[in-house]
Amino acid sequence: MSEEILKQHKNIWKKKPILRVLYTQWYQEIAQQLIPGETLELGGGTGNFKEFSPNVISSDLVPLPWIDVVADAQNLSFDNQSLDNIVMFDVLHHIENVTLFFKEAIRVLRPGGRVAMMEPYISLASWPVYHFLHPEPVNFQQDPLVFVEPSPQRKPFDSNQAFATVLFENKYHQFQEKYPQFEKVYHRRMAFLAYPLSGGFDKPSLLPMNLLKPTLALENALSFLSRFLAFRILVVLEKRKI
Repeated sequence: MSEEILKQHKNIWKKKPILRVLYTQWYQEIAQQLIPGETLELGGGTGNFKEFSPNVISSDLVPLPWIDVVADAQNLSFDNQSLDNIVMFDVLHHIENVTLFFKEAIRVLRPGGRVAMMEPYISLASWPVYHFLHPEPVNFQQDPLVFVEPSPQRKPFDSNQAFATVLFENKYHQFQEKYPQFEKVYHRRMAFLAYPLSGGFDKPSLLPMNLLKPTLALENALSFLSRFLAFRILVVLEKRKI
């Protein structure tokens, strides 16, 4: 089932130009935040990030023709301090125990290495869309910093879209206390209008291509309202040099 979803997403990527334009901008922004060296992309899915950054190892939970290696974010098969970057696009909120992932990230990253995460952001504008129109749940009652017993019934696409908002805004102080090895070096809320109107990978676009550029310009003008309007957040953590 997971393999079929990822193949569908790859076909949609090819056929939906507005999606490619939006994701290209986001991939480029992520790439600009990385340090030179070896990069592991977790949850590579459609495998598109490799076009935007050199030395990328693309991975996913399921084997696919365009994926380099099968990898579980909670138990990485990489040596200690062997990576310079970890990139995750819509992956963190699918991880059953994010505490296991951050422990692994600290282990495999070299000092100064970075974790770049693009995730759903839960704002006043996005909450009703994510809650009522999106199949993945939004649950602020679940604390991602608390370990949960692994469930054999869990599927790879099970998720909680609130994870990034909780970790990096609502409970960021607790995150810092638990992971003093990480420093947050980049934090941007984005995607107010064009992304939800594009329909993402699941729904048809309501925004004509000829209106994309002015819509993105309007988003830039409204950036001071990001806490209330954003649908996405990009967070970059850096492993402190000791």
